[in-house]
Amino acid sequence: MKSSKSKGGTTELPVSFADVLRAAETVKGAVINTDFDVSRTLGEMFGAEVWLKFENLQFTAAYKERGALNKLSSLTKKERSCGVIAMSAGNHAQGVAYHARRLGIPATIVMPSATPTVKVENTRKLGAKVILEGASFEEAAAFAMAYGTQHGLTFIHPFDDPAVIAGQGTVALEMLEAVPDLDTLIVPIGGGGLISGVATVARALNPKIRIIGVEAQLYPSMLNAVKGSHLPVGGDTLAEGIAVTTPGRITRRIIEALVDDIVLVSEADLERAITLLITIEKTVVEGAGAAGIAAMIMDPRRYKGHKVGLILCGGNIDTRLLASVLTRELAREGRLSRLAIDIPDRPGQLSKVSSVIGEAGANIVEVYHQRVFTDVPAKGTELHLVVETRDRDHIDAVVTELRHAGYAVIMKGSSGGPR
Repeated sequence: MKSSKSKGGTTELPVSFADVLRAAETVKGAVINTDFDVSRTLGEMFGAEVWLKFENLQFTAAYKERGALNKLSSLTKKERSCGVIAMSAGNHAQGVAYHARRLGIPATIVMPSATPTVKVENTRKLGAKVILEGASFEEAAAFAMAYGTQHGLTFIHPFDDPAVIAGQGTVALEMLEAVPDLDTLIVPIGGGGLISGVATVARALNPKIRIIGVEAQLYPSMLNAVKGSHLPVGGDTLAEGIAVTTPGRITRRIIEALVDDIVLVSEADLERAITLLITIEKTVVEGAGAAGIAAMIMDPRRYKGHKVGLILCGGNIDTRLLASVLTRELAREGRLSRLAIDIPDRPGQLSKVSSVIGEAGANIVEVYHQRVFTDVPAKGTELHLVVETRDRDHIDAVVTELRHAGYAVIMKGSSGGPR
């Protein structure tokens, strides 16, 4: 990477620093200059100075507004009157819909047929016409471009457009104006629009700054493109906002020229990152928005002693999914555990088990008996409990007390296997 060099710096790329400066004037006052704050607790955890850009606090809860507004503002009078079309199942859809309504531009959004109802309704509430079409993003995108051509609508690409990229780059302008001496930026990559804009600004203001892109391990599409690897792409990722199978051509060119490295993060690291941001920063992010923290979790030594800027690029996460993520993290930390206990099937046995657990300082969250699908004798039953404890040492102590009381106990860890 960073291979496209000329005697004046990088060779001429599709987006310039001047383009981003113009975009900043365009979006000024219409998008929020979101907070960019240092996290003392995360800094202590990673041995670094960690700065967080809270783009999850935009009106539509994502940075996508910036690029959408800059592109919409560049349209001719005729293009505005005819209207625009976009393909998205989430943040880009809402960004286009919101600012198109503000500017009086008719907007049509094509969403894959399986898009959650809440996202469809949120986009409709912002004034857009929504068409559900296609089983995949690729099918929906193909339909959107064909429909737009047929009806004379301007297609607003979610990432592979110079005006969109320039708009996204305004995030980095705000970050580096506030904290000019950042030495590392960690930026999520889906199609590559955000990191392309950020890298354009960062290289212009500080050529020595380190820029690291982050993709979900299940969707290494840009890494494959720029490094020539052939890792499998696809799967059900928590970071659906960066789950792009085909990266942009314009963005790939910029990333190859300006970005130092691309790393992949696991689903477990994404889950932990979301949980850390809620528990420490009291802020809700989606999987893509947590990718930067996930990269630091994956390889903390790489960032130790550095001054790191992270972009919490979006906060649109389904509440049921968020609840699942938080509960799973409690299990990983040993604060929620499942126990299987063999007991005689007669009155008073649950009370005795509860007393042992209560005296050990733990709390029973869930309980049920298994009498049929078990190998215990017919006069016995298998008692299944979900127990809340302080940490792993505490649950180990609870199990020890139960065994001292004469009970056969199997403790199941977060992976579901016995311990």
